[in-house]
Amino acid sequence: QVQLVESGGGLVQAGRSLRLSCTASGFVFSINAMGWFRQQPRKEREFVAGINWSGQRTLYQDSAKGRFTISRDNAKNGVYLQMNSLKPEDTAVYYCAAQNGIFQEESSNADVYGYWGQGTQVSVSS
Repeated sequence: QVQLVESGGGLVQAGRSLRLSCTASGFVFSINAMGWFRQQPRKEREFVAGINWSGQRTLYQDSAKGRFTISRDNAKNGVYLQMNSLKPEDTAVYYCAAQNGIFQEESSNADVYGYWGQGTQVSVSS
């Protein structure tokens, strides 16, 4: 069965960095597009970053551009989110997600993601 497990969250001061990891199992990871979403306190879940099946194209939420980088390592069945220059508003539970189809392009639409991890907490203090 498909499983996505996030790790790497924690409590950091504003301006610091964190690298989130997501390890996938139960499917052919190398041909699935992946994404990162987050849910801030008292807010709805929102798209953060996406990467297509081949890793050649990426997509970012405006607030993440220039600060966050999504990447993947198919040999390790992993997708990562490098977060630099963290701000208090980045505080959220971050979720790794895999799209339903194969050979798909990056997408910010949560509806195309059928598999989700349990989430990892990121807390940024001011």
